[in-house]
Amino acid sequence: MGMTSNGQSASVSPAIAQGRSDGAERRSVDFVPVTERHGTVRHLGAVWIVANINLTAMATGATTLALGGSLFWTLVATVFGSLFGTLFMALHSSQGPHLGLPQLVQSRAQFGFLGAAITVWVFALVNYFNYNVADAILAGSSLNFLLGIPTSWGFPIAVVFAGTLALYGYRWIHRVNRFLVVPLGLTIVILTYAAVARGGVSADAFAPGPIEWHAFATTFVIVAGFQLGWAPYVSDYSRYLAPTVSTRASFLWTYLPSAISALWVIGLGSLLAAAAPGATVITAIAQGGDALFAGGGRIAVALLFIGLLVVMALNAYGGSLTLISILDCFRRVRPSLAMRAITIMVMTLSVWIVAAMVGEERFNLFYGNVLVFLAYLFTPWTAINLVDFYLVRKGCYSIRELFNPAGIYGRWGWQGNVAYIGALAAMVPFFVTAPYTGWIARQIGDIDISMFVGLLVASALYLLTSRTLDLGAERSLVEKERKVSES
Repeated sequence: MGMTSNGQSASVSPAIAQGRSDGAERRSVDFVPVTERHGTVRHLGAVWIVANINLTAMATGATTLALGGSLFWTLVATVFGSLFGTLFMALHSSQGPHLGLPQLVQSRAQFGFLGAAITVWVFALVNYFNYNVADAILAGSSLNFLLGIPTSWGFPIAVVFAGTLALYGYRWIHRVNRFLVVPLGLTIVILTYAAVARGGVSADAFAPGPIEWHAFATTFVIVAGFQLGWAPYVSDYSRYLAPTVSTRASFLWTYLPSAISALWVIGLGSLLAAAAPGATVITAIAQGGDALFAGGGRIAVALLFIGLLVVMALNAYGGSLTLISILDCFRRVRPSLAMRAITIMVMTLSVWIVAAMVGEERFNLFYGNVLVFLAYLFTPWTAINLVDFYLVRKGCYSIRELFNPAGIYGRWGWQGNVAYIGALAAMVPFFVTAPYTGWIARQIGDIDISMFVGLLVASALYLLTSRTLDLGAERSLVEKERKVSES
């Protein structure tokens, strides 16, 4: 038995220690010892390219165009929203190799052992849950289109494949994504050609024209929120990389693939929706493919459905880790394959029920509101987490204490909770949603700038309250752990 650089036990089988395990992943929310780290930073590129090439991202583009803005300004807002939202997601990705932990476990340092479970992880679980509800509806619609089976059967069929991949875990998720990069990438290139050259969108649609600021701002929030939605579990897919991987490398191999694929695919969804006004996203894609050759639409939908299965697996995997993390805060849980299987099944059954209640006919309303509200919920968290990691504690955490409910991070991290609640309260007057528009937002023409307000207020409040932290004592404890690991 040895000790890792973080002072954690590193007793593993030789096969796992040498990175040759081809079975299902055994770990869940626990620390990944250095002896089990494997893969290269370039593998992140495949994960975050494929994660955005699917029916859900296409539907996001159709949803933003339906807000009433012109195609030109919708595409411009999509580009800026993707570049902005991915910035924070990629900064979180760089935490994975450094800490060797699932993303949300590290939130215990800011919000406390119990505080993280209640303040953050419940929202994260809602995040996975709602995205998988949207995925479930699209899975049913696509299989109905491809095979003619009832829409309600689509999700249980899809989840067999997605759930199996999620159960096999980290290594197999990376492998499948690397395999799919080329075929899915070619699909997007061909569909883009079809949308621009053969898709029936007039040249006038690309003229700037007057800008409708409400639609522009809401599109920005939706797309930025779509990318920010990955933040609570992005480092789950980098935590097995060696700690020697640089922050710059993990950031770039996440940021560039994810930002470019998101703006491309979401923008393509808007293009296809413009070419087929009033059509469902499945029909719009099919018409785009058929514009090239007969049957091309079915091939395009089938390939994007495969991409949807992968993103469903990502959501199921991340949701499983989050549910285990919440349970572990109240009663210690032994991480195991069986526990991951149980949590994946619980999420799956819950999602199936809600998806059936929402239905295909209410998809656009449901999905549009989900994207906006999730962007609101995660904006303060991402600011607090990143400020803590990069500016306050500067990556210096006791791994052992993150799993200790009576440890130095406490049960309730009042600094993080105060900053989160304060920032969320400051955002409310700037909200622009279907059920509610804040009073300040109304004064400025229903323009949503709540994300910027949330980022600034959360960052400022946390920097202020973090002055009460005894960082010297924390660093001394971490240094002792390091010395023990080296002895």
